[in-house]
Amino acid sequence: MATGSTRTKLAVAAAALLLPVGLLAGCSSSSSSSSSSTSSGQVLTVGTYQGKKGQYMTIQAAVNAAKSGDWVLVAPGDYKETADLTTTPANTDHGHFGAVLVSTPNIHIRGLNRNTVVVDSTKAGAPECSSKAADQQFGAVVDGKAIGRNGVLVWKANNVSVDNLTTCNFLSGSGDAGNGVWWNGGADTAKIGMKGYSGSYLTASSTYYGGENTAASYGIFSQDAAGPATWSNIYGSNMNDSGMYVGACMQVCGITIDKAWMEYNALGYSGTNSGGAIVIKNSTFNNNEDGFDTNTQINGDPPAPQNGACPNNGISPITHTHSCWVVMDSVFKDNNNPNTPKAGNAAQGPTGTGMTISGGKNDTVMNNTFENNGAWGVFVLPYPDSSTPEMNQSCTGTGGIEMAAFGCVYDPQNIKVQGNTFTNNGFFKNPSNADIAQLVLNAGRASNCFIDNKLTSTAPSDLVAKFPKCGVPLSEPSADPTLLAQVLCDSGFTSCASNAVYPQTTGVVLHPLPKNLTTMPNPCLNVPNNIWCSDGKLS
Repeated sequence: MATGSTRTKLAVAAAALLLPVGLLAGCSSSSSSSSSSTSSGQVLTVGTYQGKKGQYMTIQAAVNAAKSGDWVLVAPGDYKETADLTTTPANTDHGHFGAVLVSTPNIHIRGLNRNTVVVDSTKAGAPECSSKAADQQFGAVVDGKAIGRNGVLVWKANNVSVDNLTTCNFLSGSGDAGNGVWWNGGADTAKIGMKGYSGSYLTASSTYYGGENTAASYGIFSQDAAGPATWSNIYGSNMNDSGMYVGACMQVCGITIDKAWMEYNALGYSGTNSGGAIVIKNSTFNNNEDGFDTNTQINGDPPAPQNGACPNNGISPITHTHSCWVVMDSVFKDNNNPNTPKAGNAAQGPTGTGMTISGGKNDTVMNNTFENNGAWGVFVLPYPDSSTPEMNQSCTGTGGIEMAAFGCVYDPQNIKVQGNTFTNNGFFKNPSNADIAQLVLNAGRASNCFIDNKLTSTAPSDLVAKFPKCGVPLSEPSADPTLLAQVLCDSGFTSCASNAVYPQTTGVVLHPLPKNLTTMPNPCLNVPNNIWCSDGKLS
């Protein structure tokens, strides 16, 4: 699957360095989809609430009956949906299957309580979100292999909202699966297949780990989908790729993510070839292997590149520049966890790093806190892609530079790191461990800049003085050999020096959900009257 190959190929980047060196109007993505304001349509009720029985026993049955504009309101319960198990998907390559499959536009699925409305992949009769191997469902069998399962899968349907529920134990397999809540506009098609979506008060996790081939992959997930979009109050943990992901949406992603909490994943956030107006704020990334990663690649979630420039040459009201991709007012701490599930390139994320920007361009990182990340707080580095280009893309046509022996290199360009606070990063104390680090392989690329940050160390040591301004063509690469050696070591590509200190895995450890995650204060807000809601309030 394209998204499975997302993330930092640090090993290849390091190998490269060993070679001889010779619009959204205003670009703010704060607009929300139409799902948050409607009060029309019929309400289809699922389950039983306070002795009042709804119309349907399964969420899928209600979704199947829903028409555009309708609401699917779900009572507390453990919903072991099985439609994807009883009907074999026609196509497993692009993730067009789920325990709850939504293909109708402009419908709104909402639980009455985030913590007690559970879409659960375990078998009927098993305890809720059981961790026992015998209780897991690994998906329909196609060509002798279990294809895995997705939780709530929105397929090419505009303006669908999913709110106030939990998904658990949706595991990967031979198909595109392993995802909790997925807005899928047509994975790996290089086309925007849906517009407008929202999610709030969502939880995605897994209690079961039986190896990377069946591990949970992504928690809250959008792909080939354009805005306007919002996610708020979301949580993801125990994923072998990332707790949340936004990818393959070029410069029309148009999403604001507010109050996300991502922990115990290989990557807290990941996003390939996603740009334009993306605003991530007021969020926390902790106890991941690598807290946050965005990247460009030519094979995986086309089309390249990752470009945070505002659509239509606009100006962001946040940055007051042409950069509309902004991470702000968030916390990245304690991302030193080697014992997460991890697969593919996500496994090469540098343990002990708050944020990596790998081959991205025109991105802004501002007013955040980076704390207790043992290797690096922020690491700005290239993404070298030696894979075969997808969808007739070319390296030079997507902003890369061909370099012998390792393929297409995307250097980070015009990345602004400004006004952030760094505390106790680099405490592994290996050479080059620091608050901020940078590697750039090629001269002539637009410079990154590091401005007004509160920090104590950088790699190289003169980084701040040398790069005070973004967008200036570089006269030479920025390829510190000591930093290179540490990247090779921390990524696991080569053996480490005997005195290197990076945490090594002692085995995958899954962590339980925090108790009583914040639920939607009023799940009847904007919902037409029904047996459970009266005048916008629970009755």
